[in-house]
Amino acid sequence: MWIRWAKVPARPVAQGLLRVGCFLYKCTRLLHRCPADGHSAALARNLLTGSAVFAPCQENEMTSTVFITGATSGFGEACARRFAEAGWSLVLTGRRKDRLDALSAELSKQTKVHTLVLDVRDRKAMESAIADLPEEFGSIRGLINNAGLALGIDPAPKCDLDDWDTMIDTNVKGLVYTTRLLLPRLIAHGRGASIVNLGSVAGNYPYPGGNVYGGTKAFVGQFSLNLRNDLIGTGVRVTNLEPGLCESEFSLVRFGGDQAKYDATYAGAEPIQPQDIADTIFWIMNTPAHVNINSLELMPVSQTWAGFAIDRNRG
Repeated sequence: MWIRWAKVPARPVAQGLLRVGCFLYKCTRLLHRCPADGHSAALARNLLTGSAVFAPCQENEMTSTVFITGATSGFGEACARRFAEAGWSLVLTGRRKDRLDALSAELSKQTKVHTLVLDVRDRKAMESAIADLPEEFGSIRGLINNAGLALGIDPAPKCDLDDWDTMIDTNVKGLVYTTRLLLPRLIAHGRGASIVNLGSVAGNYPYPGGNVYGGTKAFVGQFSLNLRNDLIGTGVRVTNLEPGLCESEFSLVRFGGDQAKYDATYAGAEPIQPQDIADTIFWIMNTPAHVNINSLELMPVSQTWAGFAIDRNRG
């Protein structure tokens, strides 16, 4: 059996390889020469890694603005960094002024940043802050409802009602306030605008001690579905993102600062990192404008579903 090799002209191939080499060299130069330019650095990185296919779906605008709640740590902080890297303007909320100021000072070297030191549970503060947004941050293309928390992991009969109030006020009412107040701006933006609500696998799968926290995240899932129905025809997309085991301050807050319990939560496992969530949200918001990711559940490979709880003391 003979194989006939096709003759390929050497000169055009060499010229093509040279062009590719020059292109990659220019991208590399762009990446290293413009570290403070979010647009240039992100473009070069996307071209070099092949992720340029997920270029922003923004239409007829040069800069997009994303509103991120709970931006002083964990998912919120990682999202702020990821979107700043891509050149998006940022509106960041948080309760800890020192952290918010430090993050703003850092990211302002890459993009425009506006900070709001407030608690999403404070309806009047939210109303005032959103109504008074500077004009350059007024057109919101993305909302990341990240602010939320879990407090304790005791069974319901032993739980503190104040903790339940805090979780309901933050995870439910805070998310609802933020969403409702920003809807007019998102609808005005129209096609390509996105809302990503941070739910949790705890809203789908019960576990001992999950009680009210799981209930608040189940609300986020159902609210997201109903919100999508209400926004049909506006071009605004809604996603419920449901992470599993993630390593962040979330667990430290849940355990009241108990470092030993925090460490035990992740011992021997490889949990999801905040950067993983930020990358996922960035991808969601940059899918083609006609695509809506309704719900996305993600876990680390080392996590799966627990078995049913069984009472073995029949007496």
